[in-house]
Order: sequence, then C-alpha cells, then structure tokens
Amino acid sequence: MDAIFSINSFQYSYIVLPVIIFLCRVVDVTMGTIRVIFVSKGYRVGAALLGFFEVFIWITVIGEIMTNANSIFCYLAYAAGFATGNYVGIICENKLSIGLVVVRIITQKNSDELIEYLRNENYGVTVLEATGSKGKVKIIFTVIKRKDLKAVIENINNFNPKAFYSVEDVRTVNEGVFPKRDFDLMKAKALTRKEK
Repeated sequence: MDAIFSINSFQYSYIVLPVIIFLCRVVDVTMGTIRVIFVSKGYRVGAALLGFFEVFIWITVIGEIMTNANSIFCYLAYAAGFATGNYVGIICENKLSIGLVVVRIITQKNSDELIEYLRNENYGVTVLEATGSKGKVKIIFTVIKRKDLKAVIENINNFNPKAFYSVEDVRTVNEGVFPKRDFDLMKAKALTRKEK
C-alpha cells in the first residue's frame, strides 16, 4: 500500500480506495444476504460457511480500509456498496433457486387441464372445493422445487390466465408426491441431517 500512496495520494484517496471499498462491500453484503436466506431455509452448513467468509472480508479488508478512509467518496462508496450488495445478493439467491415452495392457485374457471398438467409432471396436487367472494372456486395446492416455479407459473397463465395464485417458501417437507429424482434427493438430505 505504501507504493500506491507514493505514486499518487490524491488518486488513491479519491478513486482507488472508494472503488475498493465499494467492491468489498458488495461482496460482503451479498454473502450476508444469501446467508440470511440460507438461515431462513434451514441450510446450516451453507449459512455458517458464508458467515465465516463474510466476517473474514469485513475484518481483513473493510476494517483496514475504513481506518484509512477520510473522504466523502469513501463513505458514499461504502453506502453504495451496501445497497448494491443487497440487490446482488437477492439476484444470486434467485438464480440459485434453492428450496421448495408451495403454490396455492384459486380458480373459478374449469381447472381440469391445469390439474392434469401438474399431475403429468409428477407434482403432488391437492384440490379443494370452496366458495369465494364471487361464487364457487377450486383451490389447488402443490409443493414444488423453486427452480420449477417459472414453468409452473407459465402453465398456470396458459391454462387459466385469470387464476389467482400465491407462492410461499417451505422450510420442511415430510412425505408427499414429488418427481422421483427430487424426492430421492430430499430423502437423502433428510437422512444426512438426522445423522448429524
């Protein structure tokens, strides 16, 4: 760092240091955001590993840089890195598409084609007859992997564009009907967790 200071102290203080602060903060907060999401989904090992690297970056890089930060540009870079890190963390978590979700579909229209599609794709489907504010409806429940959510929503819109649906995260699942490859993987993970 002494070599950088001797080259041009002004450029270092007002350009290089703020950029370093921004980038380190983006990485640090991205990890923190994903870690919190992992904690909420029960991924203990992944959360612990991310927490380790998050704090490691904070102590070794951010802590050292902040002791030398003495310009408004450093403070702005710190705040911008925090905001960007949250945004990038959410994008990364969405790309990972980890975990399961329950999709609740409420439809007034005949939903037989949608139900048949879900069953043909080997998703477990539970259908209830109910009464909504405008008359009789069907409520369809299915638990799917998050990575399959986009395809399921596209098909809901194809078969019944006016259907109301909501999506919620699922932390734990026991039994149920899932595509075979997914169910075998979930059983193996459950056994591994019990052994720990």
